[in-house]
Amino acid sequence: MLIEFQVGNYLSFKETLTFSMVASDIDNQDSELDSNSVFTVNEKLNLLQTAAIYGANASGKSNFAKAFGFMRRFVIDSSRQIQITDEIEIEPFRLSTVTENKPSFFQVIFWLSNKIYRYGFELTKEKIINEWLYCTTNVQEYNLFTRNKNQFRISSKFFKEGKSLEEKTKHNSLFLSVSAQFNGKISEQILKWFFNCQVISGTQDRNYRNITIKYFESSFSHREDIVQFIKDLDLYIYDIRMTKESVSLPSEMPEELKKLILRSANEISSTSIQTWHEKYNEEDQVVEIEKFELEENESEGTKKLFYLSGILLNALRNGHLIVIDELDAKLHPMITRQIVQLFNSQEYNSKGAQLIFMTHDTNLLSSRLFGSRLLRRDQIWFTEKNQQGATDLYSLVEYDIPEDAAFESDYIRGKYGAIPFIGNFRELLANQ
Repeated sequence: MLIEFQVGNYLSFKETLTFSMVASDIDNQDSELDSNSVFTVNEKLNLLQTAAIYGANASGKSNFAKAFGFMRRFVIDSSRQIQITDEIEIEPFRLSTVTENKPSFFQVIFWLSNKIYRYGFELTKEKIINEWLYCTTNVQEYNLFTRNKNQFRISSKFFKEGKSLEEKTKHNSLFLSVSAQFNGKISEQILKWFFNCQVISGTQDRNYRNITIKYFESSFSHREDIVQFIKDLDLYIYDIRMTKESVSLPSEMPEELKKLILRSANEISSTSIQTWHEKYNEEDQVVEIEKFELEENESEGTKKLFYLSGILLNALRNGHLIVIDELDAKLHPMITRQIVQLFNSQEYNSKGAQLIFMTHDTNLLSSRLFGSRLLRRDQIWFTEKNQQGATDLYSLVEYDIPEDAAFESDYIRGKYGAIPFIGNFRELLANQ
């Protein structure tokens, strides 16, 4: 489970900012909200199961998802996909001469296998400047390894798996990733944690399509999960089926080229998805089933929900973390709320899955609209840019306000910041 994420000098994040999923000790009036929103790790640590990030357009919300996505991707791929001559695809904060030649900073703290790990690195486009890994059991934190450029300090007691791998680590690759490639037990566990985290960045990100397809095809129970999930959201779909579209290749084609094309076809996914709907006669009786093609006949909202379904259900079943930019895009507010409630649920989220999402849906802040509050103050975060174009990231829990405050209307009125400043349009077309 994610405890904390820090990022600095990356995209719109100039200073190092901290995002926390640690539940605050607040006097909430709704005990049911507390019990559903907070996962108790141990007597000293309680973690939030969801968090929402609000802010104006271009305030840095999407950059949060991109930052976590970059760290995840770089940890997984740096040792096996980056050549020694490659530049690292990192973009430091560009609106200051102070930061343009300084390294970008990433650090994550997470709970894994009854231990707390703190892992991070600093890097430029050319190389890794610093890298570190610490572990805490009970109260004491101890160092597994630290790296300063090409100088390593590796604990012979706690990180034996890293010994003799220093020379195998390229200047532009992470030591942790190299250690995992050589079957280091701790490194593999951490790499799998990053791999199981999923980041959906923006409305055009369709990388999660294949995750849902694989989940759907993996077992009958998973297939039924997705179909029931879609039915429960009242989308008028009776059933969902998939068919594989075969790729036909000329027999005279070289075998190596065939393998390359087939591998590419599998990555793109040659699966056709059909939604089945009941068809009625003039007496409103079901007479047959009509088959639709998902991509051609269903709405953008239905397509998004289907492609999200596998990744959401997989996270809930296995206790994984999901970061979703623009969760509410193309979805009805009641559906967005229901997705959040699945993660804020003792019944459906017993393994500590976490959902962090960026949104403009202020209905989620209202307690009056749905009869009860959905989010605690420490689950509500804001992004706002200053005059120099740098993003600030802060939580509603930092405000000294009563628990029964009208979060939605106060936010719209600008009490918490993080809203757009709309200019005067009166003269926009005045000269026509």
